Amino acid sequence: MKVDVLLGLQWGDEGKGKVVDVLTPEYDAVTRFQGGPNAGHTLEFEGQKYVLRSIPSGIFQGGKMNIIGNGVVLDPILFRQEAEALAASGHDLTRQLYISKKAHLIMPTHRILDAAYEAAKGDAKVGTTGKGIGPTYTDKVSRNGLRVGDLLSGFDEKYAIAKRKHEVILKGLGYPYDITDLEKEWFEALEYLKRFQFIDSEHVINHLLDEGKSILAEGAQGTMLDVDFGSYPFVTSSNTVCAGACVGLGVAPRRIGEVYGIFKAYCTRVGAGPFPTELFDETGDLLGERGHEFGAVTGRKRRCGWIDLVALRYAVMINGVTRLIMMKSDVLDTFDTVKACVAYRIDGKETEDFPFDICEGVEPVYVELPGWKTDLTRMTSEDEFPEEFNAYISFLEDELGVPIKIVSVGPDREQTILRYED
Repeated sequence: MKVDVLLGLQWGDEGKGKVVDVLTPEYDAVTRFQGGPNAGHTLEFEGQKYVLRSIPSGIFQGGKMNIIGNGVVLDPILFRQEAEALAASGHDLTRQLYISKKAHLIMPTHRILDAAYEAAKGDAKVGTTGKGIGPTYTDKVSRNGLRVGDLLSGFDEKYAIAKRKHEVILKGLGYPYDITDLEKEWFEALEYLKRFQFIDSEHVINHLLDEGKSILAEGAQGTMLDVDFGSYPFVTSSNTVCAGACVGLGVAPRRIGEVYGIFKAYCTRVGAGPFPTELFDETGDLLGERGHEFGAVTGRKRRCGWIDLVALRYAVMINGVTRLIMMKSDVLDTFDTVKACVAYRIDGKETEDFPFDICEGVEPVYVELPGWKTDLTRMTSEDEFPEEFNAYISFLEDELGVPIKIVSVGPDREQTILRYED
């Protein structure tokens, strides 16, 4: 068997959590392979709304194995809050959730460092979520990190050494802080974390594949936030692309199967950074209003714009996408005309290739398509789609060169339409 990968193709917030929940019945295990509690995957079903930050979105499908992989960074406090909220709603995680010993821990001082670094940048702020993600990954690559497996042996000494290093940096930055209460809560949360099973996840995952078990790897954020291939430096601190699943789970490239690429029928972005198709007019406001575009974790209003096919083609190429999934199609229901960016104009020349830098001087080149002026939220099959919406789908498939397998027409699990069978 192979690992199927599901990831975002834009700047995050594409709706990955809902799709993982829908696809989970087809798999024996669901894994998270990168990111941390800066990712918020929202799921809605049976009149309830859930936001998952670190826990895989397959947790709601009973009997499935859910694994937090080695590529994830974990905050014990936020993990405890998330797990306890799920337990209160009747979802017992202790029998379904497994945590890699190699996953790195977000320390209290990582949060302080995150705030200190961002403050020091002044007007050049990246717009982090302030949850310590970047400093934790920095410690990981500089070989100074704490891992979940360290809780099993010599943890106090390792923690003290790491904390002292952080305090030296904070002193040099002149950043005032007091972590007394935060640190106390953090150690209490560590005791809660120990209730769960710590595993050598790379062995477990490969053994599952050898046994013929099916695995779905769930990505966080989106391709355009990848630390290597995104709109650097306005990116996250991990590899959000398909290749990140290999290093974030410990599986060989030959064991990757289908790659599901998720995108919105339009485009959004949270925080700072370039966004060529961003709209600053009533249309942008309407997209945000109809799409309820506020960050699941940060609560920040998302910037909105038309779909960017230059960036999407790039994301499809980088990830080797085999199946596309279009989300929030219903948000465009009321528009007379729908636009799509098919090229960039830079210094008077058009290009369809995603450039090294899109920070300045990039003008989107649009094509216009007729809107469908129809309520998609009530539809339950592809046969009900209006002609104009089918034309929009066909246009996107031609531009991207990959079939759109699933179309979402609303936030609920049931508002998900499979377009065809393989």
